Amino acid sequence: MIANRIKSVLLDQCQNYVNERLHRIQKTIEGIQESLTSETKSTAGDKHETGRAMLQLEREKAGAQLAEVQKLQEILAKITLSSSEHIRLGSLVMTSQAHYFISISVGKLSVENKSYYAIAANSPIGKLLLGKAIGDTFSFNGSKVLIAKVY
Repeated sequence: MIANRIKSVLLDQCQNYVNERLHRIQKTIEGIQESLTSETKSTAGDKHETGRAMLQLEREKAGAQLAEVQKLQEILAKITLSSSEHIRLGSLVMTSQAHYFISISVGKLSVENKSYYAIAANSPIGKLLLGKAIGDTFSFNGSKVLIAKVY
């Protein structure tokens, strides 16, 4: 089925997005670690301590980003590509306005020159879509939206 192939490509694109974010965060953490270990005690003690404190804050920020990426990985691991009548995590949804892949918030993705929006189940539109089926409607930004297909 072509829809399963599209869902598979979209899932791969989401995983690539998460892997790239993970790689950037790991590089940042490595850079901070290097800076912390190479920081030597200077005669200007206050300046040294301020520098270390700033690096510690950066490391905490990177740690929080790392935890966020790990949550995204967990969500992606839960996605099954099997079809369902009702919209759930992993569903490909065709509406009168746009096409959505219920996964993580990545934004606009493209497969075979068609646009799809990877959205999280807990996003505003994701919450409106969950549990709905073909033929259902919902209002979003003042527009009535029809669910045409669910894969």
